[in-house]
Amino acid sequence: MCSLAEMLNPSSAEPLVWPSPLNLISNGVLVNLLHHQKIEFHISVEEESDCHDNNCLPQLPVTKKKKTTTESIKMENESMICSSVHAALMSDDILCEILLRLPSKCVFKFLIVSKQWLHLICSSSFRQSYLIRWRGHLHLLGFFVCNSLYLVKHRDGFRRPPWEPALPLLSTCKEGHDLKFSGFLNRLGYFIHSSNGLLLCGFPPKTYFVCNPITKQLFQLPQPRAWYRYFCMTLVCEECHDGVFCYKVIRANCDCSPDEINTVAIETFSSKTGMWEPSTLTCSSTLSLCESRPAVVIRGVFHWKAIRGNVAIYDPDHGKERVSLIELPVLLYDHDMSSLGESSDGLLQYGQSNKLGMVIWVFEEENSGSETDYSSDRHLSRKWKMRYKLSFTSVWKKNPTVMTTIGKQWKKSQLLSFLPQNSKSVFIRSGQNILLCHLESERLEVVPYRGCGFSLRWDFTKATPYFKPTWPQSPFCHKIKTSR
Repeated sequence: MCSLAEMLNPSSAEPLVWPSPLNLISNGVLVNLLHHQKIEFHISVEEESDCHDNNCLPQLPVTKKKKTTTESIKMENESMICSSVHAALMSDDILCEILLRLPSKCVFKFLIVSKQWLHLICSSSFRQSYLIRWRGHLHLLGFFVCNSLYLVKHRDGFRRPPWEPALPLLSTCKEGHDLKFSGFLNRLGYFIHSSNGLLLCGFPPKTYFVCNPITKQLFQLPQPRAWYRYFCMTLVCEECHDGVFCYKVIRANCDCSPDEINTVAIETFSSKTGMWEPSTLTCSSTLSLCESRPAVVIRGVFHWKAIRGNVAIYDPDHGKERVSLIELPVLLYDHDMSSLGESSDGLLQYGQSNKLGMVIWVFEEENSGSETDYSSDRHLSRKWKMRYKLSFTSVWKKNPTVMTTIGKQWKKSQLLSFLPQNSKSVFIRSGQNILLCHLESERLEVVPYRGCGFSLRWDFTKATPYFKPTWPQSPFCHKIKTSR
């Protein structure tokens, strides 16, 4: 499982399971190793041949013959092995298998070796293979704090105090501290959503930005066409066929009127077209989405939290603008916190918590088989399956050191959020403390963070973990690709 140390300092973390141990070695050592393996292969072949010819009777000349053969092979094939090593490293397939076994801090250093290595490491196929093999190694920069009272203009007219920053960041590492005090976040407005390292921020309901906090790139979206009094917004960062990343912003109307309706009005902004496109989604039953709750996107399928304990599922690639509703499981009827997320095996997961404990479900096939297709129509063959049920009292008893550290605040524990594509760990909150809870072992780790200078109002506040983009982007990759 992914530990807190690995997320805060992934450069020093070891992989969860290395496919096979591989150390960084020099060319000379590599040549000697290959040479030694080849000699042992020849010796074993000759021993089998001699054993077969002499009915496996030990004879003294065999030892002398091995020595002569060893010396001759060493002299004849030394140069050939050197050239074969160079040829192997020039092969994309062999080089890819080697790089897949190295930690990211080593792989990223190899970007400057040659154009071939740069193109391979930045390619979409290598990136996807690497992230699947090293799933769970994410670099946590901190938690963006969002107060839902400021996102939607209610009649009560809630206003942010002048001493409270619009975009607070609870930084957990040096990179997070640098971002927090760089001044870049001051002009972005309120935090709304994030996807693969990109941020969606703005001043609702008219001004919105999509930015990369690492590169400080900022793009202001055109003003939306429709006016929604209550709405929710979702940012989706996806990869195009040419290896260039693009993004979409979905803005959905959350109509809470007493009239029963079975439609949802949405607007979709695409970085490809640079325009907002309106559309209307239809459902077979009445529905209303929860405001200020971004959708969880799994393989292009949107999952919105809806009122009356439902989840609205929308697949843009299905060809039909319709929404399906599924009922959420209920075990803790007095739950004070709930969250949607994506599991390690790419399924929808749902968590609830109250003052007594926490329950985690996964929406999976009844046969528990592997799914090659994920669409909104497949929900008919799925059911909620409970994976974890934890008692907070039992968890804290297993972590006496952590309980002593935070004091009496351990009695105010609740689920905070899931980790991206992770089914084994969740973030929980106890008072003003944020902890990483490993579900299988029930082990807790305190997440040290630098505060925002004021006390958070957790009744209306959501702390969303922000992870550094999972893969580096190079402006030279596209040039290399087109010139080859």
